[in-house]
Amino acid sequence: MEKRSDERLGEQLEESTKEQVWELLRKVHDPELGVNIVDLGLVYDLNGEDEHITVIMTLTTPGCPMHDMIAGGVRHVLLGELGFTSVDVNVVWEPAWQPAMMSEEAKEFLGYC
Repeated sequence: MEKRSDERLGEQLEESTKEQVWELLRKVHDPELGVNIVDLGLVYDLNGEDEHITVIMTLTTPGCPMHDMIAGGVRHVLLGELGFTSVDVNVVWEPAWQPAMMSEEAKEFLGYC
């Protein structure tokens, strides 16, 4: 992936960078469900400044045994990409995740349709 530079940090590029981050996050799957965290609706927001990004997300349930694996996967796919040298993953429980937050593809895959 291409590295960001300060000269390119315009509003449009920020949106472009966010889109690239969303695509990278699609590589992280909930191993129990077999669906990526974006389509599951687990990622709530992205905040970034310079070479740091914070991913605000939830899990399907508090106490999810895959917490460390999923958060580690997020760090793994983002660290070193798009110029990010540090990645924080903030897992929040409000709003609580609900199946309605999934994409139509995820709902169909998991039999919610």
